[in-house]
Amino acid sequence: MKIGVLAVQGAFIEHVRTFRSIGVEPVEVRQPDDLDGLSGLVLPGGESTAMRRLIERWDLRAPILRLAESGAPLFGTCAGMILLAREIDGADPPVLSLLDVTVTRNAFGRQLDSFETDLDVPVLGDQPVHGIFIRAPVIVRTGPAVDILAILPDGRIVAVRERNVIATAFHPELAGETRFHRLVATMAAEHDDPGEGSGRRHHPTRRTATFR
Repeated sequence: MKIGVLAVQGAFIEHVRTFRSIGVEPVEVRQPDDLDGLSGLVLPGGESTAMRRLIERWDLRAPILRLAESGAPLFGTCAGMILLAREIDGADPPVLSLLDVTVTRNAFGRQLDSFETDLDVPVLGDQPVHGIFIRAPVIVRTGPAVDILAILPDGRIVAVRERNVIATAFHPELAGETRFHRLVATMAAEHDDPGEGSGRRHHPTRRTATFR
């Protein structure tokens, strides 16, 4: 099983280290050929405008879309969530349009307004997830097929899933949190080997989230 981490710009190395910490050797993706044979892909945080330009410059968009269409899991954090969104508040056109949400960029203010908080993410268990928000986006609309995985106390949506696509406004990889990456690795393994009757088997990513 090979899971890629888009490595054209931004904080990709922390995702690489997180996968290695759970025993998965990731592939750094810079060229279209790097996507061959992958079972999943992470889109890291960074500067979404720069990442958009580099995805276009290196002709990465089409092979990323083919990977998603195959059912392989995609996981976007912060700017990665912007790349996945179907709509971006303002004038920016969508990049990959794989997630039926509308996002607002830099929704929490400047770099100086970064913050950390614990979040209930029921799909990952009872222990809260420590999230780090750095010039983070927020989700202001979700489509009917999108499950909400985490919200802030003020009701703002910060983590979602739509079938094989997961996105968070925060950075679990900067907080030593590994459960999102373990979830992606599990989904990637099931993508590679769905097994008999897997369509009926309960899967943690198919839960409907509830919140306290």
